[in-house]
Amino acid sequence: MALFTDIELDPEPRRRGGGWIGWTLLALALIGVTVVALIPAPYVIEQPGPVYDTLGDVQINGEEVPMIQIPMEETYPTEGSLDMLTVTIRGNREDLPNWLEIATAYFDPSRAVVPVDDIYPAGVTIEDSNEQGRVDMENSQKEAIAAALTSLGHEIPSTLSVVETQEGGPADGVLLPGDVILTVNGKTFPDVTGLRAEIAENGVGKPAEIVVDRDGTQQTVRVNPVMSEGDDPAPIVGIIVGSDYEFPFAVQIQLENVGGPSAGMMFALGIVDKLTPGAINGGEDVAGTGTISSTGDVGPIGGIRQKLYGARSAGADWFLAPASNCDEVTGHIPSGLTVFAIDTLDDALTALAAIRSDGDTAGIPRCPAS
Repeated sequence: MALFTDIELDPEPRRRGGGWIGWTLLALALIGVTVVALIPAPYVIEQPGPVYDTLGDVQINGEEVPMIQIPMEETYPTEGSLDMLTVTIRGNREDLPNWLEIATAYFDPSRAVVPVDDIYPAGVTIEDSNEQGRVDMENSQKEAIAAALTSLGHEIPSTLSVVETQEGGPADGVLLPGDVILTVNGKTFPDVTGLRAEIAENGVGKPAEIVVDRDGTQQTVRVNPVMSEGDDPAPIVGIIVGSDYEFPFAVQIQLENVGGPSAGMMFALGIVDKLTPGAINGGEDVAGTGTISSTGDVGPIGGIRQKLYGARSAGADWFLAPASNCDEVTGHIPSGLTVFAIDTLDDALTALAAIRSDGDTAGIPRCPAS
């Protein structure tokens, strides 16, 4: 019996049939991941937007003009910068970012992923949102002028009027465009900020009593506030309000394609700087954000973290932030940026005075770094 059997060796071993199956499964998996990554996600992305120096020039209809002009008053040279920040929103209900973009933004500290409903509530069109932003910007400019001139010793009479009512909202058919708001629950207000605060204090459990001047006749109406939708819901009556002031001289603020109220404080500081001898920032590069009332109160804004990164990228060393935003600031301050906590226009001017005095800012309240 043969102990060994000759075996013919195949010079090219046959490949197992499973090889092509594995590659096919891998290819299908990659295709599946790619398809899922490109599916629109129900989120939008907040990211740093353009930075504008309120002491500098902007383009209006293709022409470079000063952002702040005060043609009838003596103005003074400025130094350094007082930057206002913006946030750009990537996406809307009609053009959502895909999951790959969302995943990329999630790991970028300068960007934030936000549910689309928080930015564009259901039933609110992009046009509605843009119009609200336009009116908010217009009001913030007027309130900034009022705050700056009040700080410089001027008295500024004001009126508030209804610009538009929200269709189907609480005030629809009750308040009319052109109504001048005299009181809410017996209280008067110098600006839109105060009016909103009273509506918020009234709440949604009872009607607010509103006295208006309609074509020269006083009328009293009652409106039941409801909670707004989206980010930071608050009681609202469903109106867009415009503010008008009697200024002692003209102050023009020009800025295209930017909406919202968050530049108010920086507008006010720019006006004060132009009307005051010497550079109030000591020639330093200072950035900041915050709403402002005509009485100088500084309020919170959205997108504060994106604005911090926008400021640092623009070269700012100092940042003026609303004190009420400090909880969002702490732990998210870019390296090299010092952030002061601001409650009023006077606080901002005090911080700038400290920066101007060789940077001795030890006594100025700050948003903690961590």
